[in-house]
Amino acid sequence: MREIDEAVRQDDAARFFQKYGVTLGIIIAFVLAALLAWWWWDSSREAEFEAQSETLISGLDAIDARNFEQAGETVDPLIADGTAGARTSARFLQAATALENGETARAGELYAVIANDPDAPEPLRNLALVRQVSAQFDTLDPEQVITRLGDLAVPGNAFFGSAGELVAIAHLEAGNEEEAGTLFATIAKDETQPETLRSRARQMAGLLGVDAIVDVEQLLEREGVSAPASSAGGAPQQ
Repeated sequence: MREIDEAVRQDDAARFFQKYGVTLGIIIAFVLAALLAWWWWDSSREAEFEAQSETLISGLDAIDARNFEQAGETVDPLIADGTAGARTSARFLQAATALENGETARAGELYAVIANDPDAPEPLRNLALVRQVSAQFDTLDPEQVITRLGDLAVPGNAFFGSAGELVAIAHLEAGNEEEAGTLFATIAKDETQPETLRSRARQMAGLLGVDAIVDVEQLLEREGVSAPASSAGGAPQQ
């Protein structure tokens, strides 16, 4: 019975390969070719990423050496042939070098390109928009600043601090002191913002007659000022 079973299996295998052998061979060859193609594409792409990273690092090294013109020229190839991420990083670098060289208008143009690039990640587009408005602030009408940054100048947004300060200043220049003071106070009370920004906002809110202090004792302690001493009877001094 074992010999018969073995013979039957051999016959079944022979018939299967006679019927499907060519098709099976083609499928296997196709899969192998696809795997080899993917491996080649992945290797090439990884090499491309490494080359682009090295170019960006060279640009940053030039900035560290205060050679801003060379830094901009180093990353020029990424603008034309780089991936979306590399292209965006290169434009940020070139915009920064333009600011360092006093070329405010060119920096604003570069930031504007990033802000309007659909291939750039949204957080980077928003960052570029804030920097563009900051660079061009003196040439923009207050209403333009308010309109462009209005969606970012709201609590909870990652760019609330930077955008909010610019919008508050624009409100102030437009004569909207109440809106400016309220926005400065909101920034000052936001504990997620840098203390330097909160301190500026607190001072501006105070100048505009808006209370921006949540905890007086905590503020005094942070500023290194002693709280008023209590009287001998234990009641606070009036």
